[in-house]
Amino acid sequence: MGFVYSQLFVQLPYPTGSYAGKTIVVTGSNTGLGKEAARHYARLGASRIILAVRSIDKGNVAKADIESTTSCGEKTIEVWQLDMGSYASVKDFAAKLQSKLGRVDIFNANAGLAKTKYNLVEDNEEMITVNVISTFLLAALVLPKLKETANRFNVQPTLAITSSGAHAFAKFPQKDAAEGQIFNTINDPNASQKVFGEQYPLSKLLEIFAVRSIGEKDLGVTVNCLSPGFCESELARDADGIAFPMMKFFLARTTEKGSRTVVHAGSCGSETHGKYLSDCKVAEPAAIVTGPEGRKLQERLWDELTQKLEAIQPGVTANFRS
Repeated sequence: MGFVYSQLFVQLPYPTGSYAGKTIVVTGSNTGLGKEAARHYARLGASRIILAVRSIDKGNVAKADIESTTSCGEKTIEVWQLDMGSYASVKDFAAKLQSKLGRVDIFNANAGLAKTKYNLVEDNEEMITVNVISTFLLAALVLPKLKETANRFNVQPTLAITSSGAHAFAKFPQKDAAEGQIFNTINDPNASQKVFGEQYPLSKLLEIFAVRSIGEKDLGVTVNCLSPGFCESELARDADGIAFPMMKFFLARTTEKGSRTVVHAGSCGSETHGKYLSDCKVAEPAAIVTGPEGRKLQERLWDELTQKLEAIQPGVTANFRS
């Protein structure tokens, strides 16, 4: 009932204020929540907006659409290529950001994926690669620019990761795997296919655990995660059957309303560092996170995640330290 009430009756605050002088990056922004968030930032005067997208052509269409509905100038929005299914693309994007942008005030790590069938991408099941490994690889690689922005301009930038309230539906049987084997068990095709319907919620749960680990460090940068609620989007475009479309028809928020949570999280300060936000306020994640076993599980997951990131880019996890 809490979910239904949130979807149908909670009024999310419409973004206001000024983003003049700010540089903002939104990943997964050629459509859905990311595009609508970028539209809000453009409407409110952001000086520079980077649409980080897999398809440059689709990104240019989104850019033109945002420009046509706001008063932003033609040079405000740029379209950069980013494929979250490729570690090389993530590295290239981060290197470009480091060299081409003088500052980054808000980084909305919004790109995500929901699939209905097992597919191996890089060294993990596809949703784990995109939603977890690449997301935190990207976070680690862009943190130096965010820290530089903080020091140079005396501000506290924010890195906001789009998670999901769906994390509460992950039963997470893989947590009982042997020491150091949680990710291997999650990625095992034979094991994961037995509970594949929970793979997307699980990927969102892993994001929350990781953000809580990062939140234990004073970085001079706010890192948080958010649930946009159940929204109209192309996220689960591969879903089969009629149940999901019916649920969307009766309960889904519009992408514009969902995007308000993305803008809100990106605009929050240090009071949200390491926190999970829902309905534009700090909220408690599921009991598996906050319960008696949560701390130990968080430590195990962070240890495994950082080992995977180090294997991709040696030394990168030092960026998560103060």
